[in-house]
Amino acid sequence: MTQGAGQGPEVERTATLRDFRVPAYVNETGPYVRTHPGDTVPPMDEAYPDGYTPTQRDLPVINRGDTLQVSVEPGPAAPDPQPATGPGPLYVVGDVHGYLDELLAALREKGLVDDAGQWSAGTARLWFLGDFTDRGPDGIGVIDLVMRLSAEAAAAGGYCKALMGNHELLLLGAKRFGDTPVHSGAGTATFQAAWLLNGGQKTDMDRLQDHHLQWMSRLDAVEEVDGHLLIHSDTTAYLDYGDSIEAVNDTVRETLTRNDADEVWDLFRKFTKRFSFRDEGGAEAVRSLLDTYGGTRVVHGHSPIPYLLGEVGSEETEEDERPSVEGPHVYADGLAIAMDGGVTMAGKLLVQQLPLGV
Repeated sequence: MTQGAGQGPEVERTATLRDFRVPAYVNETGPYVRTHPGDTVPPMDEAYPDGYTPTQRDLPVINRGDTLQVSVEPGPAAPDPQPATGPGPLYVVGDVHGYLDELLAALREKGLVDDAGQWSAGTARLWFLGDFTDRGPDGIGVIDLVMRLSAEAAAAGGYCKALMGNHELLLLGAKRFGDTPVHSGAGTATFQAAWLLNGGQKTDMDRLQDHHLQWMSRLDAVEEVDGHLLIHSDTTAYLDYGDSIEAVNDTVRETLTRNDADEVWDLFRKFTKRFSFRDEGGAEAVRSLLDTYGGTRVVHGHSPIPYLLGEVGSEETEEDERPSVEGPHVYADGLAIAMDGGVTMAGKLLVQQLPLGV
């Protein structure tokens, strides 16, 4: 039986980071190895204090380009009446990053869990798009909740499933390989340093158990449900791992099973790429995934909607001027749906029923 949500030692909430400055570099080399905008890997000899290392999120401002913000009406307080047979309604959840309280509130709002946090949606189908830990206060509590809801949903005739995010790969790598040097495309790095720099929480590492590791290492990377191609990252890098959904998922699991630090690092690096679907050529990139794996729309997390819209905030920004996310973001000629509401930057943790408009 997995540990219930909220159990374990009480942890102090990490202050929300609101300093999202435009970096003075794009591909500039410097004291850190940067795999892409917003993800940074320190050199091996970088020192860190004990406990949580604050994460500075320096992502570039993205011009609006061909993006379009689509307002989505709030869903019903509870799922629609279920048919006697057939699958229940489909829901997806964006990046959680350890914000357990916000996740429970969003699930309650959609009628997926009750006041006690127990599954209450019958045959509904719920997909998490990855990134359960890092940056927020209780990543292990989030994983425990998802694992428990998976069992409760299955018992009720529905399901709760999850995809592999780049932060799952990062946490697995930090636990397995620690400060073992890995060869990146821009020099030498370590999983431990990358995990700390990208929001790793000491409280999560202290509470991480074997069943959490086993669960994360078995997650699928891609899935197609009701015409929606579900992935974590807005990148075409999935094409490097197979020409079918089954092939990609098998390759990812086999890579983790071989336990080779350099192979896992390369997997993490590719799953950390972003912004492939925005601006000119974005729709074509989405179509390359849809043509290969099926579906009519891609649904992803990973890149916060405020950045896809060109909105940024800082500690000095007034409350009413901070990034506002009301719902999913539809772009790339309507072929892509972004679900990362930017909960780590005072945005919103999104839980959305699909198809949109239901």
